[in-house]
Amino acid sequence: MEVADPYGLLSPERRQNPYPFYARLQREAPVHFSEPWGAWVVTRYADVNAGFRDMRLSSIRTGMFSQGMPEEVLRKLEPMSRNMASWLLFHDAPSHTRLRSLINKAFTPRMMEALRPRIQALVGELLDAVRGKAQMEVISELANPLPVIVIGEMLGLPREDRYRLKQWSDKLATLIGTGRPTLAEVEGALGAILEFEDYFRPLLAQRRTQPGNDLLSALVQAEEQGNLLSEQEVLSTCTLVLFAGHETTTNLIGNGLLALLRHPEQWELLRGAPELLPDAVEELLRYDSPVQFTNRVAAVDLEFGGQTLRKGDRVILMIAAANRDPAQFSEPDRLDVRRKEVRHQGFGMGPHYCVGAALARVEAQETFAALLRRFPRMQVAPGALPEWVDNVGFRGLQSLPVVLEPTA
Repeated sequence: MEVADPYGLLSPERRQNPYPFYARLQREAPVHFSEPWGAWVVTRYADVNAGFRDMRLSSIRTGMFSQGMPEEVLRKLEPMSRNMASWLLFHDAPSHTRLRSLINKAFTPRMMEALRPRIQALVGELLDAVRGKAQMEVISELANPLPVIVIGEMLGLPREDRYRLKQWSDKLATLIGTGRPTLAEVEGALGAILEFEDYFRPLLAQRRTQPGNDLLSALVQAEEQGNLLSEQEVLSTCTLVLFAGHETTTNLIGNGLLALLRHPEQWELLRGAPELLPDAVEELLRYDSPVQFTNRVAAVDLEFGGQTLRKGDRVILMIAAANRDPAQFSEPDRLDVRRKEVRHQGFGMGPHYCVGAALARVEAQETFAALLRRFPRMQVAPGALPEWVDNVGFRGLQSLPVVLEPTA
C-alpha cells in the first residue's frame, strides 16, 4: 500500500516547480518526519545550515542505498558499497579530514582560476559548432559536454571517452538523487561503478610509472603526513570527481540559462553589465538549486529543530528550500542578478562544503559570458516546454531548445 505524501514532494508537479511545496513545508512543518521517504525533512535556512555543521548528524550513510535489500543482493552489491564507502561525501572526521586535505590540493581557487582560459576556449569550441544554426539544444550541445570534457582533461583522460563517462555519471545520479532507490537503479549504479573501475585501473598503473601533469597522477602520488591514498581511495575519488563535477555543473548551466531567459529583464541587465556575472551565478545557484537536498544520519539521540531524533534516523537537509526561505532572503521567489552577498547553500556548508565549488563557478561564469556575447537575443524556442529529469535530488533539464537569433 502506498504511503500518503501530504506535501506532494514526490508528485509530478514537484518536478516542474518544487518551490510552492517547499514554502508550504516551511510554514506548516519545517522539520517533520516523512513516511514516504522514511526520513526527517528539514526546510528552513537556519535549520539546514545548522544541520550541515552539527557533528551529531553523520555523513556516513552509504547503507541507505541498499537498505532493505535481501542478503544475496547485498553480497552482489559489495563492489559498489566498497567504492562509495571511500567517497569523501560519506566520511566524518578524522578520515574526512585526511581525504579532503589530499583532494583539496588539486581544487584550490587559484588552480581553478588558472583553468579559466582553457574553459573559455572549450566553451568557444562548443559554440563554434552551432555557428550558423537557427537553434541550439543547450543541454546536449553545451551543458552536458563542457563539464565532462573539463573533468576528463583534469584527470588526463582521452576526450573521446567523454560519452562513456557521461553514461556512468547518469547512472550514479539516478541512484543518489532518488528518495528510495529501486533494485534496478541500484544494479544500474553497480554496473557503472564496475565499468568505471575497470577503465581506471590500467590508467592508475600507467601513472605510477609514467606520471603526468594531471589530477590522476596527483592522486596516485598524493601524500599527507606519510599517508598515501590506497588504490580503492583513488578509484573512489575519481568516481566522485566525475559524478559531482559533471551533474551539478550541467544543471547549473541549464537551470540558470532557463531562469535568465524566463526573466528577460535580468538577461538584459547582464548584457549591459557583464561584471555582474559572479554575483549572478550565486543568485542562480540560490534561485533554482542544481542539488535539491543532501542526507545525514543521526549518530546519537538528539533534539533538532524542535523535534526528537533517534540514533539511526535519516535526515534530509532541503538545500533548495533553504535557498528560498523568506526569513533569510528578501523576496526569495524573485530572481535578482544584482543581489549581493548571496549566502546560498547550493554548495553546502561547514566541513563538507563542495570541493569543486570554484570550478563550477568558473565554468558557469564563462558559459553565460559567452552566450550573452555571442547570442544577445537568445530566446527559449517557441512552444518548448521544459522537461525536467525524473530525479528528486538533482534538479536539471532533459533538454532546453533555444532560438539563437530570433527574427524581428
